[in-house]
Amino acid sequence: MDDSDLAQDSVYVLGHAGGVAAHVEVRPVLEPGPQLRAASRVVSLPQFWLFTRAPRDAITLGGVAAALTVFGGTLGQGWSPQFLTGNAVFTVVAYAAGVGLGLWVYRFVGQSNERQERLTTELAVTQEELAAAYQQQGAAEERERLAREIHDTLAQGFASIVVLAEAARAATVTDPVRCAEQLTSIEQTARENLAEARVLVGSAPVSGVAPGSLATTLRRTLDRFVQDTGLTVTAELPDMDLDQRTRVALLRCTQESLANVRKHSGASTVGVVLTELAGGVELEITDDGCGFVVGESSGFGLDGMRRRLAELDGELAVTSSLGDGTRVLASLPTHSQD
Repeated sequence: MDDSDLAQDSVYVLGHAGGVAAHVEVRPVLEPGPQLRAASRVVSLPQFWLFTRAPRDAITLGGVAAALTVFGGTLGQGWSPQFLTGNAVFTVVAYAAGVGLGLWVYRFVGQSNERQERLTTELAVTQEELAAAYQQQGAAEERERLAREIHDTLAQGFASIVVLAEAARAATVTDPVRCAEQLTSIEQTARENLAEARVLVGSAPVSGVAPGSLATTLRRTLDRFVQDTGLTVTAELPDMDLDQRTRVALLRCTQESLANVRKHSGASTVGVVLTELAGGVELEITDDGCGFVVGESSGFGLDGMRRRLAELDGELAVTSSLGDGTRVLASLPTHSQD
């Protein structure tokens, strides 16, 4: 068989696979056996499943091609009873097997696509739920932060204003000088609260604590505390460079502790010690007041200090007992200067 004859025979096979209605067979000099020719044509039948969108189209086109294959075989060999038990049976069996395999593959692919779509939908839903959870968590954390800031700044300032106003009213007649000092403190506290409120609503660019030495800021806070309460305060406040978040956290802890001393302790003396450690800093605040049972205490102040320090990998330790005063120790690791 020369190359031109093989090419003609290949075209013959592809013509059957594509559903060609007319069949022209060119007999080569060395013709292969009829079984081989039929087998080569039947092999092309499953290809319809690759190029059609629906099983009905593949089954129809494959059936037409199988019928043409049988018909072409009868033209090439002539009709004989043996043909019904030879190539025709082989073609029908191959067509039926191809249809069964094609339907199974089509169903398998369809199920895979459905499963993929279902997983994609579930993934999208999960991502939406996760995004909503993150948003809710962020909103809750922001509410907690604002509540802590309001408690540590505005609420404490308003409480101080109330106490100072009551004292000023009582000293209006008996001690005018003291009354004037307390009115000045009320004015200063109100201005500070106004600045803090602007920070909270975002109209101020930085936190209410100005950059600089923590020791200087704490001394100014203690001076105001002494002026407002008349208590004795001892302080050891060495200068040290700390980042802004650390300064703010320690200042807020000091303000909260002093507010608790003023409202609850009945103390006469307060001690504040700032200590620089290797890789950290400690702030200790003590008083000689009435003390309390730490395990039975409740309120936002101590919890707020613990959460604030925990955000910076710090800790808060509170030691107290009835009649023995209170010790508050805030510990924080040091960070690079902002």
